[in-house]
Amino acid sequence: MYVLLDPTYSGSATLSSLNIQGLQAYRTQTSDELYDKYAAVWDAAYAAGADATSGDGFTEEQHTAVWDGITTEWKADLQAIVDSVISDYLTDDYVNTAMPGFTVDQITNDPGLQVAFASVMWNFATYDESTGLTYTANNTNFDLAGGTYPTIDDMYAAAYEAYKGDPEAYWDTEAADDSSVVSVAKENFIVAAGSADPDNGGGVANISGIKKVNDYEMTVTTDGFDAAAIYQLAIQVAPLHYYGDTAKYDYDNNQFGFDFGDLSSVQDKTAQPLGAGAYTFDRYENKIVYFEANPNYYKGEPKIKYIQFREMNDSDKISGVITGTIDGSDPSFTLDAANEIKQDNSNGELVGDKITTYTVDNLGYGYIGANAANVKVGDDPASEQSKDLRKAFATVLAAYRDVSINSYYGDAATVINYPISNTSWAAPQESDEGYQLAYSVDVDGNPIYTSSMTDEEKQAAALQAAIGYFKAAGYTFDDATGKFTAAPEGARLEYEVLIPADGEGNHPSFNIVSDTSAALATIGINFVVNDLSNSSVLWDTLDAGTQDFWCAAWGATIDPDMYQIYYSSNIPGVEGSSESNHYHITDSDLDSLIMEARTSDDQTFRKTTYKAALDIILDWAVEVPVYQRLNCNIFSTERVNISTLTPDITTFWGWMSEIEKLELN
Repeated sequence: MYVLLDPTYSGSATLSSLNIQGLQAYRTQTSDELYDKYAAVWDAAYAAGADATSGDGFTEEQHTAVWDGITTEWKADLQAIVDSVISDYLTDDYVNTAMPGFTVDQITNDPGLQVAFASVMWNFATYDESTGLTYTANNTNFDLAGGTYPTIDDMYAAAYEAYKGDPEAYWDTEAADDSSVVSVAKENFIVAAGSADPDNGGGVANISGIKKVNDYEMTVTTDGFDAAAIYQLAIQVAPLHYYGDTAKYDYDNNQFGFDFGDLSSVQDKTAQPLGAGAYTFDRYENKIVYFEANPNYYKGEPKIKYIQFREMNDSDKISGVITGTIDGSDPSFTLDAANEIKQDNSNGELVGDKITTYTVDNLGYGYIGANAANVKVGDDPASEQSKDLRKAFATVLAAYRDVSINSYYGDAATVINYPISNTSWAAPQESDEGYQLAYSVDVDGNPIYTSSMTDEEKQAAALQAAIGYFKAAGYTFDDATGKFTAAPEGARLEYEVLIPADGEGNHPSFNIVSDTSAALATIGINFVVNDLSNSSVLWDTLDAGTQDFWCAAWGATIDPDMYQIYYSSNIPGVEGSSESNHYHITDSDLDSLIMEARTSDDQTFRKTTYKAALDIILDWAVEVPVYQRLNCNIFSTERVNISTLTPDITTFWGWMSEIEKLELN
């Protein structure tokens, strides 16, 4: 845990985000009192601006340290941009487009050309073979052909001018990663100033909230209760003798296997990881990973000595089991896949003489999202008119879910009515008080459907309800033609939905958006379906916040915490954001419910609180919940001893959980 909580740790674990007692003091090596003292100094010096020389709450020396630190981090972020561009875009095609006349090898071998290439690719500068490289913001020119190349300092000067010296404005737009220039500079200042303070007393030796009980038990104490905290403690146990230094481990004397602030012993092993799993890695070749049984596995040496994991196209997985190419796999469990399995088994079932199938609910769900910042009336995404506009679309989209999902998945998926996976204990059930079909009432709150309606009748009723919502949103309707002719200020008659369906309509929600488009066209609303052949376009658009509607799926977690996706401050581009609130929903009541649900371990209370939060999300109409699908694993009944497979497989306990017991026939 001390590795994951060290201030120099740069991996994917987020353990440091927990409010563990004494963690801040340990990471900054300053007491809480000194931390607060120098945080106030930094805030005052930063607020005074870069050109100030004195002011209340800071000295000239402290002001210089604050702004020198910001400059250092700003340049570091620009270097991260350069590194990212070189890693992702240094190809012949990009070089020929951005800097014709230069080669990949030239740029690879010269730091100055790397800065130049990144500056052009990041739109800080332009390049012309005759005039050279020119930074747009300050018009600084470099004769690249003549051998004059920019440095990070030059790139910084251009960025500083472009953003008028505002590091927050820069980071909101240009950031290379999630580390805010300002927040990192502030932390570094506090650490340096606090460590040098005479009252520091020699630093902080340990994290007071982490205690060793014995060789097998420990306690972690947080300041305040956080229901999701326990799931961040599910860390992998790594061997001290390999990743650390046993000579530097002495718990009683606050030594934890490495020197504070120096994780080189861990980083040196990144390319050669050592774990304690059932199998050891042998090699990777021809798209196959080879594993051999670990004789020292703590649960016993696995029964099968060799296992291979092979990369395969999804379309080849079922046939691969039948032909003997593979012994098991995890095909997408569509209607076509289920039918193929049934045809291969002589009994026409999913479990038979050729293939044995296991299915569990997928830890996640499919949805159609709406960007409240773009799909709105006027300037207020939270207004009733804006909500009515989004409800008009959501009502029609919801009406086509049953037919579309049934045709794509058959029994392998169900339509859901709340934006939460059915795997969660917090998911509303039909028997719960207040349960309602998604978007099933009109603008006056009256039910749209009756139990006797056919699918076609439901779809027609939904379209009529949508007309009511559009009218309430301020759209102009021509009774003679039965079509809308004008949109209110801030709204449009045309919106786009992005769907990553391979350019071929290959997506569970494709028929939903296509049928919705056809239905809305009859009332004068153009709902443009953009079938993306490259799914990365979708994610880039979501990050940029330029989408109207989109189709995607969420991967869920064990705990139903909604903070990352729906909390107001997690909209992309906001400092410290999780970048996951692509809905751009900003609702103080929702924020309060999300935080309130974290404060209790009472599941009944939390479920009630989350139900209220889900109702707010649906009222904003930024999400149409679509489907909960099944995952499947298939095994060769002929070659695998099915009785030795992990019993009672669930969403959270998969077939590999007891892989050491698996046998072949």
